[in-house]
Amino acid sequence: MELPPPLAELAREPSRAAILLDIDGTLAPIVPDPSQSRVPNGTRRELRRLAGRYALVGCLTGRTSEQARRIVGVDEIEYIGEHGLELALDAERWSPLLDRFAGASNLPVERKRFTVAFHYRTAPDERVALAELNEIAEDAAGEGLVPKWGRKVLELRPPIDAHKGTAVVHMLQRRGIHRALFAGDDLTDLDGFRAMDDLALGVKIAVSSAESPSALADEADIVVDDPRALLELLRRL
Repeated sequence: MELPPPLAELAREPSRAAILLDIDGTLAPIVPDPSQSRVPNGTRRELRRLAGRYALVGCLTGRTSEQARRIVGVDEIEYIGEHGLELALDAERWSPLLDRFAGASNLPVERKRFTVAFHYRTAPDERVALAELNEIAEDAAGEGLVPKWGRKVLELRPPIDAHKGTAVVHMLQRRGIHRALFAGDDLTDLDGFRAMDDLALGVKIAVSSAESPSALADEADIVVDDPRALLELLRRL
């Protein structure tokens, strides 16, 4: 099967191109307990192959870069975590406020260095969980934090202009790369998509699901059904 035209063009000169990927829901299947997320071994092998062929292979994620490296399990690629907040010098000063909100719910909470995330995938009553989280989001916004909703998660972030789009720009500019693909599955990946629009060749791949926002598929150049389908596409690059 032939590659779609934009990917075929990207693959013709791999030494000038980058492959940039979200992790959860993109490389790794979504699991009820986020701490149990793992990239499958076959995908790991493929990432190592791509890292030897392309100018850059990188993962951009809401996880910390340390978590991302453990979940992906490939040392040959680059990682930027917490939606690019790891690159922001002034993000740390919001930690006391984030600490306060981290104790605001009995739902599963991930307290990362620069963000706090509330997961409600396993909540006994999703409507009750959403009502509680909507209140937390409103209170957090009133205190100056930025609430972001994703796939069964509410994340609170500092009010800093850092996101997957800024992380993409950082990765590419360091190497002078102007050709890339970005693949993602959730709202936060739209920032990565939009960074593709400023490149000489930028390819946007949506890993779609019933939980994915419709805007992701609307803006994508290519849509695949799940991480396994993305893996098959990567094997052809």
